[in-house]
Amino acid sequence: MEAVSRPRVKICCISSKEEAQLAIRYGADALGLVSQMPSGPGVIPEELIAEIAETIPPPIASFLLTSQQDVEAIIDQQRRCRTNTLQLVDRLPPGSHQRLRAALPGIALVQVIHVRGPESVEEAQEIAPFVDALLLDSGRPDLPVKILGGTGQVHDWKISRRIRETVPIPVFLAGGISAENARAAIEEVAPFGLDLCSSVRTEGRLDPRKLERFFAQVGRLPL
Repeated sequence: MEAVSRPRVKICCISSKEEAQLAIRYGADALGLVSQMPSGPGVIPEELIAEIAETIPPPIASFLLTSQQDVEAIIDQQRRCRTNTLQLVDRLPPGSHQRLRAALPGIALVQVIHVRGPESVEEAQEIAPFVDALLLDSGRPDLPVKILGGTGQVHDWKISRRIRETVPIPVFLAGGISAENARAAIEEVAPFGLDLCSSVRTEGRLDPRKLERFFAQVGRLPL
């Protein structure tokens, strides 16, 4: 995918309709709604995810973050939550993405790649033909209790850039993205989008001042 100088912005861990509208007002292109996870922040009930998703206007993307690995379970979950995008935070068995495509036409598929080393480049290249975008995050899916995002930690952006250069689909960059490093991330990785959560929050809640500061760094101003 070609370099992008002005990336889209996804605000994750949205916890209410009010947070959704606040993020949109400051310039968010996508919102992340976190369902049950083995660990990490931002988890809300599926009923609330569906309520929030219903209020998100087009063309804003609504991402359902799911840790499910069974295709039928993911399909049922998406139909309950009614988002327009699935963010698959764990690896799926071979053939799963094709089955999701067939069962959920019109729903975008975004696969998370937990960038840990050069092997992540090969993983990204293998999955890219079957999804609409990749999201490069800092996770530890190998631990007994999996860490599938929400770490607030930066990974090796050189690997992320290599992935972005070698796959033909959009790439979102996550993991410790903030107002302090957003420009550096854009310059080094040039991703299609930036994904952030904790860096625009104070005591767990979206902070308008932090949102304004972040969007100023990426060349956006609030409406």
